[in-house]
Amino acid sequence: MAKNIMIQGTMSNAGKSLIAAGLCRVFRQDGWKVAPFKAQNMALNSFITKNGLEMGRAQVVQAEAAGVEPSVLMNPILLKPTSDMGSQVIVNGEVWAQLSARDYFAIKKTLMPEVMKAYNTLSAQNDVIVIEGAGSPAEINLKDADVFVNMGMAKAASSPVLLVGDIDRGGVFAQLYGTVALLDPDERALVKGVIINKFRGDESILTPGLRQLEALTGIPVVGVVPYVHLDIDDEDSLSERLENKPASLVDIAVMRLPRLSNFTDFRTLEAVDGVSVRYVTSVREFGEPDLVILPGTKNTMADLLWLRQSGLEAKILRFADGGGAVFGICGGFQMLGRTLFDPHGVEHGGTLRGMGLLPVETTFTEQKTRTRVSGAFRTLSGAFSALSGLPFTGYEIHMGETETETPVAAITDAVTGAAKTDGAMHGNVCGTYVHGVLDGDAVAGALVRTLAERKGVDPALLGRVSGEAHKQEQYDLLADTIRNHMDMQAIYRILKEGI
Repeated sequence: MAKNIMIQGTMSNAGKSLIAAGLCRVFRQDGWKVAPFKAQNMALNSFITKNGLEMGRAQVVQAEAAGVEPSVLMNPILLKPTSDMGSQVIVNGEVWAQLSARDYFAIKKTLMPEVMKAYNTLSAQNDVIVIEGAGSPAEINLKDADVFVNMGMAKAASSPVLLVGDIDRGGVFAQLYGTVALLDPDERALVKGVIINKFRGDESILTPGLRQLEALTGIPVVGVVPYVHLDIDDEDSLSERLENKPASLVDIAVMRLPRLSNFTDFRTLEAVDGVSVRYVTSVREFGEPDLVILPGTKNTMADLLWLRQSGLEAKILRFADGGGAVFGICGGFQMLGRTLFDPHGVEHGGTLRGMGLLPVETTFTEQKTRTRVSGAFRTLSGAFSALSGLPFTGYEIHMGETETETPVAAITDAVTGAAKTDGAMHGNVCGTYVHGVLDGDAVAGALVRTLAERKGVDPALLGRVSGEAHKQEQYDLLADTIRNHMDMQAIYRILKEGI
């Protein structure tokens, strides 16, 4: 079985996911066959594997860093919040139940066999497993139910733990000391090192505090990782990339819906110099964009009502009426249609008027579409004419079927091999169900060049579009950061000795 090491944090967004991804990359560079694992993830950013199963995006990033194909073995349980009190529970890549938080906590222990089956299978196939925790291991009101999230998983996998604290949000010594103090003695014994993350400034000023922390906890500090700006996918809405930014030469406004999902769809566009991708939450932030994007959402009808109530729908309609380019993906595509029908109460229930920018109607069904696809755009016109004939790959993940007479693409289901059409277009408004359709260099490049030309900006002023190469460069930079600011000799010693 594989050696393992687990990354836990003092809070959500302490940097567990990126530390884990960085270690995956380092171990891979050092010649090990490595895989990530997170028993339970809660996120709206998800991914569809080659065999049509759904998993959390953070483990996909870690798998990419490790140079291996993403598998649901790496994330056997995914919780996708549908409200403040409940989530869709996905087990081994398939929808298992829709449960309130209380009901899920009551039954989660029954899922332990599925978690361990996934972990043991992965462990038998690799040299090293980098396990990620969730939230904090010191949530004392939840510890009895922690059978496989933090310390429960560390015990089950006999894994040493590295505890990460976020100094950028302040109080890092209290975070780390308080977390250790609230652990039971057997849990405390599993923590073999602590990491200060997101540090800015002169580390020598920090050193006295590090020595005191080591004396108080009896646990060595194995790294002080600086705050670095890396263009690597984040898994949740705490991501800094969702903050509104100044407009650039080409300005793209993405509606930051309350239940926004899969904002990773725009990572290639975000990496292009001279292109701003701004996440807009109000009419005041709308500005004068060159393209408006309606992204994916976990609840299309509720988020459409939010757009309506916030005044953003009216703003988008006026923008489109003036010839502005609008692009919708998945739930955003559904919103752009004429009518949304929900006869089974899958989302909001009943019937809701859409934005009316595309000649389509959507009916929500109880069956989730979940697959990978490849295809090519048909002959398009207007703002999206440069996409005509361009190939793309991506994935579909949605509840609902949309009737259209103006499809924008011909696609092939990579799981079943079935051919079908996708999306719709009317004027300068375009929609598709395919997540990742803008990831490809050719599609992203053609789109930003067209937007620049429509604005009278020389496309030569924009940066190079190279999504995949850029992504691999970022993983290597992350690995360099880990090597330079963590004691890798200590990490390898912890890995070798275990618990």
